[in-house]
Amino acid sequence: MQPRNMSMSGVVDLAAVKAAGEAKAKAEQTRAEAARHGGTPAVTPSALVIDVDEAGFERDVIQQSAEVPVVIDFWAEWCEPCKQLGPLLERLAVEYNGRFLLAKVDVDANQMLMQQFGIQGIPAVFAVVAGQALPLFQGAAPEAQIRQTLDQLVQVAEERFGLTGLQVDADAAAGAESAAVPAGPYDALLDAAVSALDAGDLSGAVQAYKNVLADDPGHPEAKLGLAQAELLARVQEMNPAEVRKNAADNPADAEAQIAAADLDLAGGHVQDAFGRLIDTVRRTAGEDRNAVRVRLLELFEVIGPEDPRVTAARQALASALF
Repeated sequence: MQPRNMSMSGVVDLAAVKAAGEAKAKAEQTRAEAARHGGTPAVTPSALVIDVDEAGFERDVIQQSAEVPVVIDFWAEWCEPCKQLGPLLERLAVEYNGRFLLAKVDVDANQMLMQQFGIQGIPAVFAVVAGQALPLFQGAAPEAQIRQTLDQLVQVAEERFGLTGLQVDADAAAGAESAAVPAGPYDALLDAAVSALDAGDLSGAVQAYKNVLADDPGHPEAKLGLAQAELLARVQEMNPAEVRKNAADNPADAEAQIAAADLDLAGGHVQDAFGRLIDTVRRTAGEDRNAVRVRLLELFEVIGPEDPRVTAARQALASALF
C-alpha cells in the first residue's frame, strides 16, 4: 500500500475490488442504524478536523468512514513540508463543508499506524472510504491538484458508496467564515513597503511588511514581499565574485553555499539556488544542515508555494532529509 503522487487510481481500483460491494452494504447498514436513532447530529466546522492516534483509529477513522470519506494526513512536527500542507488541508476540510473528514496522525507518536500504511516519507495523505484504505498522494502539492484529488474522492465516495458526508451546523459555519476574514485593510502599509523598496530603503520595506504580518500572519502579499525584501537586503552588500569563489572552494561549507544560493536566486537562477541547497543538505549534518534547510524554505517563500519549481524542490528536499 505505497503512496502515489497525486493519483486517484487507488480510488478506481477500490471501486473494482470484490470488497467494494460488502463495504457499501456495511456503510448503508451503519447509516440505517444511525437513522433509527434519530440520525447523525450536525457537527461544527471545528469537528471536521480531528487528531487521531492508534487507540482511537478504529472509532475515529474506520467507523466514521461509513458515513463520510476520511482523509488521513500523516505528519510530524519536524517535517517542514507538513507545515505547509497541514493548514491547507485543514482549510479545505472546512471549505468542503462536511464532504470529507480530515484525520491528522502524528507519525512520531503513532509508529504502528505509519508501518501499517507502508509510509516511506511524509507528508503522506491517504483516505478511508467505507472501511477501505487507499493512497492519495505523498509530499507537498499545489492546491489546485489537491482540490482535484479531493473532488474525485468525494465523487467516488458518493457514487460508489452513497456517502454524502456530514451535516455541518449552518450557524456555526457562518460564524467560522466570519472569523476567518482577515483583519485589514493594509493598503497603506503595503504602499509604504513598495515606496521603501523604490527608494532603496530595504530595512524600511522589511519593517512595513512585518507590520502587516504582525496583525495577519498569513497575508500572502506581505509574506511574499517580506521574503523578497529580506533576500535583497542580504545580497546588497555581497561581493559576488568572492561569494562564488568561496562556495566553489568549500562545497560542504553551509554558510558559503547559503550565500551563493541567495545570489543565485536574486539573479533569477531559481533552480540553481534550490539545487545548490538541496545538495548541501545531503552533504551536511546537525546545525549546519538545519541552517541550510531553513534558508531553502525561506527561498521558497520568495518564489511562492504554487510555483512548480518550489513543488519539485520540496519533494527533493524531503528525499534528501529522509
